[in-house]
Amino acid sequence: MPQNSKYSDTQFETVMQDIIIALEKNQTSRDLSLMALGNVITNIFMQQVNANQRSEMADKFTQVLLKSINAK
Repeated sequence: MPQNSKYSDTQFETVMQDIIIALEKNQTSRDLSLMALGNVITNIFMQQVNANQRSEMADKFTQVLLKSINAK
């Protein structure tokens, strides 16, 4: 999901690679990978986003995700 970020490309790539390695290590199927990642996203929203901002932030996240997969 390319966008301007306060994080460096190196930081982003390191975290992304760690996630991919974990999924590959466990030989997760597409469905299980999406379920796990979805639950991680839900957990982030529930633990790190104020309740009054969750819906708006989730909508923005969804829009960026859709734009990202439709651009390819």
